[in-house]
Amino acid sequence: MSGAKLESLNDQQYKMLLVVTTVYQQQLSMYENKQQRVDDRIVSLTQPHIRPIVRGKAGTPVEFGAKLSVSYHNGYVFIDRLSWDNFNESGDLKSRLFIT
Repeated sequence: MSGAKLESLNDQQYKMLLVVTTVYQQQLSMYENKQQRVDDRIVSLTQPHIRPIVRGKAGTPVEFGAKLSVSYHNGYVFIDRLSWDNFNESGDLKSRLFIT
């Protein structure tokens, strides 16, 4: 069998190979199951941790980047949650109401 051996890849190349393999598996799964979505879908080879956040806005229906939930108390701002995945902030509000 010809081709490069895994040992010949540097760390960056090996990580990229893992990402590309995951993307291939996701695409194959969507094709075989006739679906248009998959959980934790990779949309960037260079930033595989980034997830699309569907907003439904007219100008930009989909946004990318970290989503965070912050609270303000006694002149201080606290980051309650920081995530690259989409989440519902209403749960954060409920938990923050009971913290003094």
